[in-house]
Formats: sequence, structure tokens, C-alpha cells
Amino acid sequence: MYKEKIEEIKPEFEKVLNYAVQKSMSIRTGRANPALIENTLVDVFGSKMPIKQLASISVPGPKQLRVEPWDKSYIEPIAKAIQINTSLSAASDSNGVWINMPELTEEVRKDMIRSVGQIDDNAKQTIRKYRDEAWSAIQKLEKDGLISEDDKFKGKDDLQKVVDGYNQKIDDLIQGKKRELES
Repeated sequence: MYKEKIEEIKPEFEKVLNYAVQKSMSIRTGRANPALIENTLVDVFGSKMPIKQLASISVPGPKQLRVEPWDKSYIEPIAKAIQINTSLSAASDSNGVWINMPELTEEVRKDMIRSVGQIDDNAKQTIRKYRDEAWSAIQKLEKDGLISEDDKFKGKDDLQKVVDGYNQKIDDLIQGKKRELES
């Protein structure tokens, strides 16, 4: 019975992990990555849409992105949105937009490492919150007489193993991102 409570909370842990992955991918490391701009909102025909819905984004070189809109009329709005909403500069031609990645200064690098640390803190704090919810549910099962005290503590151990696994995945992600930023 306690295993169901652990299984119920796993999707929440997955959401936290996905959040950490998405947030860390959006942090610029000096290397070109479509995640840096794909969710940038572009004002087209009175509505705002992310670039990934308007164009294909490619990485022709390690420090270059290429955005090729499906409709050529989106070229200028996309270039404008990139310059306004990101710290990147965009140059357009007749077929799309070029984005060259500037070198990272030491100060910017430190700020980004700090941001990665915040992602780590937020993710782990959220995991702790969900762990506490699951533990409370397991304790309630024991109070209601649905599981034994031994099962309650087995549940606590199993829950902690799941939490440790997700924390390790987040640690690996964050350490990898910090190494990218430091190189």
C-alpha cells in the first residue's frame, strides 16, 4: 500500500527533473544551443508565439545558430525579438537569421554558475516538499491501520531511495552544466 504512495509521487519528481533540465539548457555556456532562443516569444500578426513554432533552428557551428522561418515575413520580427529578449545579437539575411555567440566574460560566467546553483536549490527544495507529502501519506496509512509500523519504515526507506536517485540525477545535470561554464 505504501508503494502506491511512492508511485503516485514519482511523476512529480519527473516534473522537477524536467524543469531542471529545461532551465539549465536555457543558460548560455558560450556554445550554440537551440534551447537558448527556441522559447523566445515573437510578435506576429498581433499574437506572441515561440520561435520554435515559427521556424527551424539549427547549429551550423559551435558558436552560431541559424533560424530559418517557414514564412519569410517572420524574419524581421524574429530578429527583433531575439535582440530585445536575449543578450544575443541577431543578423538577418533574405532566408533567415544568424546568431553569433559572444565569448563569456568571467563576470557573466560567475553569474551563470550562480543561476545554475539556484536551479539546483529550487529543484531539490521541491523534491523535499514532495518527499514530505509522500511521507505524511505513508504515516497516515499507518495511523489508519492500513499498514504496519514495519511497512511504514520500509516505505520511508524506499521513498528515500527514490528521492536519492532523483537528487543524484539533478546533481549530475548541475555538475555537468557547471563544468561547461567553467571550460
